[in-house]
Amino acid sequence: MLSYTFHWNQAFKALPQLLEATAVTLQVAVLSMVAGLALALVLTALRLSGIRLLSALAQAWVEIARNTPALFQIYMVHFGLGNYGIHLTPYLALLVGISFNNAGYLAENFRGALKAIPDTQGRAARSLGMTALQSFRLVILPQMLRVAFLPVTNQMVWAILMTSLGITVGMNSDLAGVTQELNARSFRTFEFFAMAAIIYYLLAKAVTLAARALAWRLFRY
Repeated sequence: MLSYTFHWNQAFKALPQLLEATAVTLQVAVLSMVAGLALALVLTALRLSGIRLLSALAQAWVEIARNTPALFQIYMVHFGLGNYGIHLTPYLALLVGISFNNAGYLAENFRGALKAIPDTQGRAARSLGMTALQSFRLVILPQMLRVAFLPVTNQMVWAILMTSLGITVGMNSDLAGVTQELNARSFRTFEFFAMAAIIYYLLAKAVTLAARALAWRLFRY
């Protein structure tokens, strides 16, 4: 027989704290996506540069980011760099780790998006007198971002969920960290983590629905 008695009132009383922590979670996710997008564009350019060393370094970044656990990447930033005297706060370690992961996945998404664009697009732009940089910026890049838009959305959802890994390096101000602290004080594990799971779910659905609405507005023609 199950003898556990639910006390949802404690979870609902803590809802303001959970929502404040949710704002921190969103902050980390958004900043990591901004950094990841910028880095991914650089990695994509390096992979296409034709310079073997730069291309190899970019490829190595992508391979490590995509084929090792995100938890290990965050650990390496927080604990690994600490061995060399570089001590980052849990917030920065989490942000850097997720940004590293985002950049690898997004760079691969951009590479796939570029392959979906016919080579004739670039040649047509060059025939109109555009430089290589102009043809990429004005013709290729907008099409690449359009093809990669939904995968980027998926990565944003993944970034939100990855913030929960911050709890493993002492991050206690985001949703997962605050939930763990509330649980440690009250031992109402199911209630608090169920509430946090619902918030994560709603965040993910909100991002997905917002992205679909934005895609319909931007790419309906």
